[in-house]
Amino acid sequence: MCVCAGSSREHAPWALKDFGLRCVIAPSFADIFFNNCFKNGMLPIVLSPSVVDELMKDAEAGLDLSVDLPQQTITRSNGQAVQFEVEEFRKHCLVNGLDDIGLTLQKDSQITTYEAKRAAQFPWLESAGLSGALKGSSGSSADW
Repeated sequence: MCVCAGSSREHAPWALKDFGLRCVIAPSFADIFFNNCFKNGMLPIVLSPSVVDELMKDAEAGLDLSVDLPQQTITRSNGQAVQFEVEEFRKHCLVNGLDDIGLTLQKDSQITTYEAKRAAQFPWLESAGLSGALKGSSGSSADW
C-alpha cells in the first residue's frame, strides 16, 4: 500500500518543515523548490544578497528575526523592518492554511450543486456502479 503523495522533489521543503522551519530567506530559489514551499505551507522570501547577508549576520549572532506575513515584513532585533514581496493569492493560502485540497473544499457547495444539476440533465452518467464513488468490479469502493 502506497501512503506517499506529492513529488520526490517535495522532500527538500518537507525536511525543512519537519525541522520546524516555516520560512526560508534567500537571494533566489529554484522554481520547483519555490513552488513546493507554498504547497507545503512554507514561505520562501527572495531578498537581495546584501539584505540576506545582513539578516544572516543577525541569525549567526543569535538575534531574533520576526516574519510578519500579513504585513510582509521581517523585523530585525534592532527594530528595522525589511519589506518583502509575496503574491496575494499565495499569501491568502498561507495565512488561511489552505492547500490544494482546502482550496477545492471552499467550493464544496458549488461542486455539490453542479453534480446535482449534471445528474438531473445527464442521468445516464449516474450508473449504479459509479454514483458517488469509484467502484470496483465487486461493487465495493476501489482500493487504491
